[in-house]
Amino acid sequence: MAHPSGISLLDPVLVGLATTAGTVLVHGLIVVVIVRRVLYDLQKGYVGASFWANLGLVTSATLFALAGHLVEMALWALVFVLSGEFSDFAAAFYHSAVNYTTLGYGDVVMSARWKLLGPLEASDGMLMFGVTTALIFAVVQRLTQVRFGISDR
Repeated sequence: MAHPSGISLLDPVLVGLATTAGTVLVHGLIVVVIVRRVLYDLQKGYVGASFWANLGLVTSATLFALAGHLVEMALWALVFVLSGEFSDFAAAFYHSAVNYTTLGYGDVVMSARWKLLGPLEASDGMLMFGVTTALIFAVVQRLTQVRFGISDR
């Protein structure tokens, strides 16, 4: 279904929502792995008291979350290739990264049929970066509580 401007609405919204659901699933898995790792390390006493151990945990959690973001950008890039907008995965990934991070160079513009995928991916990227920010904050907060003996209550 195309608007008089030539910009399609239904197809990109459906594809964008499905792709967003995929990135939410990927990110959810990343969050679960990080949370389980933090809990395990806290229970075993590996982190909490040592600056270097805490730094290592925060760094690894951050890098793992970044790897998740790269997988999510790749998922969007795959959608761009499958939609016929790009024949080269590297170009699709570049365009995806520009959208996902809301960098918005604008040097590559998709056709009117799929143009709406750009802002949908940008919205998805903002949401996923928000989840990552909240997760890293929670990890740092928990490590701080343990380090300084602050009760959860």
